[in-house]
Amino acid sequence: MATEHAPTASEYIVHHLTFLTNQKQVGLVDWSVLHLDTLFYSIGLGLLAVFFMARLAARATSGVPGRMQAAVEIVIEMVSDQAKGIVHSPKSREFVAPLALTVFVWIFLMNAMDLLPVDLLPRAGEAAGIPYMRVVPTADINATLGMSLGVLLLCLYYSVKIKGFGGWMHELFTAPFGNHPLLYPINFAMQMIEYVAKTVSHGMRLFGNMYAGELIFMLIALMGAAWAGTFGSGLLWVGGVIAGTIWAIFHILIITLQAFIFMMLTLVYVGQAHESH
Repeated sequence: MATEHAPTASEYIVHHLTFLTNQKQVGLVDWSVLHLDTLFYSIGLGLLAVFFMARLAARATSGVPGRMQAAVEIVIEMVSDQAKGIVHSPKSREFVAPLALTVFVWIFLMNAMDLLPVDLLPRAGEAAGIPYMRVVPTADINATLGMSLGVLLLCLYYSVKIKGFGGWMHELFTAPFGNHPLLYPINFAMQMIEYVAKTVSHGMRLFGNMYAGELIFMLIALMGAAWAGTFGSGLLWVGGVIAGTIWAIFHILIITLQAFIFMMLTLVYVGQAHESH
């Protein structure tokens, strides 16, 4: 019987970058395109965010707030101030401001999964018979582009709601170069390019940063694996611990900043949908 060999560095990386999928096709539906780990963690963390915010709201007091309530109030005030400065319609802000807060908290929690030890949950999954598991939903381009598509649909909704369908269609063909029949095709093409560019860049920015951070954690983990294997020394393990700690501390800034940027761009794009060219 052939003995199992320890995975090489490339095999380790490939394994940790493989999504859990359902390798079945029912009728015309190919369910293998669904990344089950991304769905599980994104939905689970979304529910956790809702539960967390609901609990804090229920326990909020008008007196002297505790540390947690004070921290949440700071975040809420920050989001509210940003929404007021970008979305000038008070009626729209009743929905957009809470949405921006939800986006910030949700993406922050998904990003924060990157701070867990890279092998912790995948190894637990393997023990339970789950061969692959990626635990950072925002390192999946399908998730980030899905969220940016949701923002696009929201922008289209407010464009039609604020300007009317006729006004929005008129804008598609007359902006940015003016109301002339010869310019209609150019204007329409420019508008489509703008919509596509904003949506793709919105999702790709978050994905690129989180994917790169996840990959760096894997490379740092390989330093410890090298120490435990046959081609390393104790210095590699020490270096891995030091490098992992430094990168984790720095990564806290990245996961917070990326959640903030995605939230701000959501507000900016919705605010642009309220404006006429």
